[in-house]
Amino acid sequence: MVVAYITVKANTGEADRLRSDIKAIEGVVSAHIVAGDVDIIAKAEVESPGDVKDIAATSIQSLDGVDDTHTYVAMG
Repeated sequence: MVVAYITVKANTGEADRLRSDIKAIEGVVSAHIVAGDVDIIAKAEVESPGDVKDIAATSIQSLDGVDDTHTYVAMG
């Protein structure tokens, strides 16, 4: 099992909608709006690093209102 955290910067006013859209993606187990440099932190639990890439680089980055993402794979 691969666990990854994906931070998302949202366009102004888009965080609530994006959180719902991100939570609906297969493999995403949680998504929270946070205060700070990013707007949302999502947690993914998937079978392979390639699945993480599919979620972060394909599914999340293609959503309208996403400005930027960063992905962190848990090492232990």
